Amino acid sequence: MPPWHPNLRIADRLPDTKVIRTAFFVNGAAIVVAMALGLYMGIQEWQNHSLNVQIADWQRSIDTHRRTSEQAVALFGKFQAESARVAEVDAFLKSRAAVSPIILRLGQTMPKKIALDGLELRETGMTIRGTVRGSPDQASGDVSSYLEQLRHDPIFGTLFEDVSLTNLSRNNQSGRLMIEISLPFRKGSSPAKKT
Repeated sequence: MPPWHPNLRIADRLPDTKVIRTAFFVNGAAIVVAMALGLYMGIQEWQNHSLNVQIADWQRSIDTHRRTSEQAVALFGKFQAESARVAEVDAFLKSRAAVSPIILRLGQTMPKKIALDGLELRETGMTIRGTVRGSPDQASGDVSSYLEQLRHDPIFGTLFEDVSLTNLSRNNQSGRLMIEISLPFRKGSSPAKKT
């Protein structure tokens, strides 16, 4: 059915009736993006400037304290060298054997006719040097009984592997017998390792 009146409008020539144009949104979005990028770049530049100022301050501080730091490093090097020496001396002192219990036990077990002339303590064992009073026959018998006493001693038996006479000679000036007794340590029983 035909319209009740003719449509005389030319659509191309009619004015646009939109209140807000699409171009406004596009331009507005572009402006917002440009402002956000500008703000981001500004913040980045400000942070870079702040970092450069801090770096310059730190560099000035480093340059100011460089000489003191180099002196401290040199002193620390000397300290390390001295502490190494102290540690070496300390290790040496701690590795020394505890001789006092051995000497006390020797004093308790030594017969009156045998005089202790010297005691040598090494990592491998101990050497006792002494002089025996009396006639040669009686002195050699005293030495033999003392060796047996040392072999069966409860303390020396745990410390030493064997007791042996390494030297028996006569002193021409005094006429007395000079003895040397060797006592090698048992494995793992050195007093140097226990202290």
